Amino acid sequence: MAVVGGGISGLSAAYRLRTLLGPAAEIMVIEGSRRLGGALRTVELGGLALDVGAEAFLMRRPEAARLVGELGLREQLTHPTSVAPTVRAKGRTVALPTRTVLGLPAAATDVAGLLSECGVARLAAEPTVPLHWEPGQDAAVGRLLRERAGDELVDRLVDPLLGGVYAGRADALGLRATLPAVASALDRGSGSLLAAAGAVLASSAPPSGGAVAPMFGTLRGGLAGLVDALVTAAAVHPRLGQPVRGLSRTAHGWRLELGRAHRPEHLDASAVVLAVPAPALRRLLADSLPAASAAASRVEVASCAVVGLALPVKAAQALPQSSGVLVAASDGREESFSAKAFTFSGCKWAHASSHEVVLLRASLGRHGEARLLQRDDGELVEMVRADLATLTGITAPPVDSVVARWGGGLPQYAPGHLDAVAALENAVAAVPGLAVAGAMLHGVGIPACIGTGDAAAARIAAHLGAGVPAVGG
Repeated sequence: MAVVGGGISGLSAAYRLRTLLGPAAEIMVIEGSRRLGGALRTVELGGLALDVGAEAFLMRRPEAARLVGELGLREQLTHPTSVAPTVRAKGRTVALPTRTVLGLPAAATDVAGLLSECGVARLAAEPTVPLHWEPGQDAAVGRLLRERAGDELVDRLVDPLLGGVYAGRADALGLRATLPAVASALDRGSGSLLAAAGAVLASSAPPSGGAVAPMFGTLRGGLAGLVDALVTAAAVHPRLGQPVRGLSRTAHGWRLELGRAHRPEHLDASAVVLAVPAPALRRLLADSLPAASAAASRVEVASCAVVGLALPVKAAQALPQSSGVLVAASDGREESFSAKAFTFSGCKWAHASSHEVVLLRASLGRHGEARLLQRDDGELVEMVRADLATLTGITAPPVDSVVARWGGGLPQYAPGHLDAVAALENAVAAVPGLAVAGAMLHGVGIPACIGTGDAAAARIAAHLGAGVPAVGG
């Protein structure tokens, strides 16, 4: 059988197939690029490990933490220090409000330090505005909030937070896919957005007096360790640098067309897992499963870049004691930044600093900002240094730097996204021996991607007649 795509979703599917089907199964991972891991990439910078793609995973979802345990990596698991994040808007850097659902608070007072008096008043009045909401409907987060509570909350908090997760704009991202608990609360009858956020926060509050569990986790040596462990445990020999150009059904399974168009290679497989971004999925399914291809075409993608800097320790002393800063988009009248966020890695993670250097990383690029990412690496580094100087006063040159570009790998969860995913999965479910996985389905984080890989593997194993025990059971 073949797994197309060597990112975390595809590798998780390959590993889970191995655990379900046993050592005799022939499992091939085919990856179009020259490396495995997808958005999980660790580099050495200033003698330290720095993740220049995904840097951590949510602990409240079980999939990633459970997989770390299964693979024997629990001793490498670590959590952030106690420093808190900040947000920059209108020339001020303030603490990131903590009692919100991706920026949506239960009360205007919870975000008062970030908004103007007029902005606080407008937000406080949101519960008095009649809400016309039909259960099951969807809406763009930013547009819904602007209509009901004004622009400030969106521009100064919600948009920076959603931009950090999806590399998109709040005005184009759907409520039901990005804030599903809020949408569910509205479905159940919450009369306002603030009331819905309050219901979500109340349901997720830790028990009174109980210890607060860590929100994020990562591996001390970088998340490439998770990639390496998956490859070893899955016992696969990946084929790298061989993009899959075509997929067709045969009497006994599937035929994949690999390599260059003028010298194609064909590979037959009893079953296939497609763990690729939406544009590639659309192309591969266009002939054999046009309904699924059409559904995949409804998901747009964004590109971004990560710039890593290793600062000399003396210069890094000027860094604020925070885990990083989210940057609100400029309206052209205030200070302008190229980066949408900085992570002060050496402050956030105990393993990201040494006696010589302190690491940090900056993220650039959102949906529709391709022109920014067309700059060469040196220009991006200088843009980030200029931003850093404005934010912190640090002008010292870095000891080392790195630029990682992520082209078209970030799916945009627009209004109606869940409907598109349901149409895709229903079309695939009607075809034996085929499954899909990846960030375009049910979440862009590492745990969600692992979950789709597990589900795809279970579907394929069931098709092949293997017993499928519960994952983690």
